[in-house]
Amino acid sequence: MTPMITFPAPTSLPYVGGCSSEPAFFALDSLVHYRADMVVGAQHLPQVVVLDTLRAVLADPAAYGVTREAAEDARQSFLELAGQALTAQGGQVAWLEREFQR
Repeated sequence: MTPMITFPAPTSLPYVGGCSSEPAFFALDSLVHYRADMVVGAQHLPQVVVLDTLRAVLADPAAYGVTREAAEDARQSFLELAGQALTAQGGQVAWLEREFQR
């Protein structure tokens, strides 16, 4: 079965380096602002901020024509995919989980 909400995984996190920047916090910032094309129900949403869109869908799944379960599945998928990129830079998935509560 095709998911009701889809988006591509973040492929790489640009890190410019430097003595004052920590790669984990830079990665978190990149993921919080990660833009991609998404499909939410029957809607194609070009180049949206994935986290912001997922928060909106979670707040009112019916407004987007999806189920609560589909919204939660998409949240979990984002945490898994983005979490892998974040932990690779020394971060924690819990940081991303907190972003959903903002």
